Amino acid sequence: MAPGPRTLEFFYDVISPYSWLGFEVLCRYQKLWNIQLKLQPTLLGGVMRESGNEPPGRLPAKARYIKSDITLLKEYFQVPMNFPKNFFQEVVPKGTLSAMRFLTAVSMEQPQMVEKVTRELWMRIWSRDEDVATPQSILEAAEKAGLSAEQAQNFLKKISTAEVKNKLKENTEAACKYGAFGLPTTVVHLDGKTHMLFGSDRMDLLAYLLGEKWMGPVPPALSAKL
Repeated sequence: MAPGPRTLEFFYDVISPYSWLGFEVLCRYQKLWNIQLKLQPTLLGGVMRESGNEPPGRLPAKARYIKSDITLLKEYFQVPMNFPKNFFQEVVPKGTLSAMRFLTAVSMEQPQMVEKVTRELWMRIWSRDEDVATPQSILEAAEKAGLSAEQAQNFLKKISTAEVKNKLKENTEAACKYGAFGLPTTVVHLDGKTHMLFGSDRMDLLAYLLGEKWMGPVPPALSAKL
């Protein structure tokens, strides 16, 4: 009898471009590696505050580097990513609190839709330079992902409930307890042990932990489809 899937928790915030890269890789590999991927919407700001970390935009040299880094990573990971024109001046101040609460609400009631809705929110920020802070923006992303207008409105109403707020807070606190200091953070539960990996550039190490083969960000079985 074949062993059951190994559980991976992926803590992420759609404000993070590196989270998008890790997200796509794990989505591509989850069947190849027989993993149960648990997407955990998290607030990057909360993780940064708890760990004492500083946003990269506060260091000009790092902010400039990220822009050139994204250009290369877009090609390497084959993710349609473009750096927003006014990311540090507009996107960061607005934040993603409402978007992440919306994803939390979806994960609580329709977890099978979290992947698609998350991807559409990333597409808005990091591909088309669009807003994700307003209710209308979130609804547009949700409906584009396949939720009905009624379902999307229902989840939007729930972002102000204590249940959803507390769940997002719990996810953020859980990431911190695992040792997160930024996002994405991948937590591997394997043979009774827990391993925390930071960033989107530890996938080869993840493969090693799982005893699987790393075939690059786009495994050959999927390369023809992208």
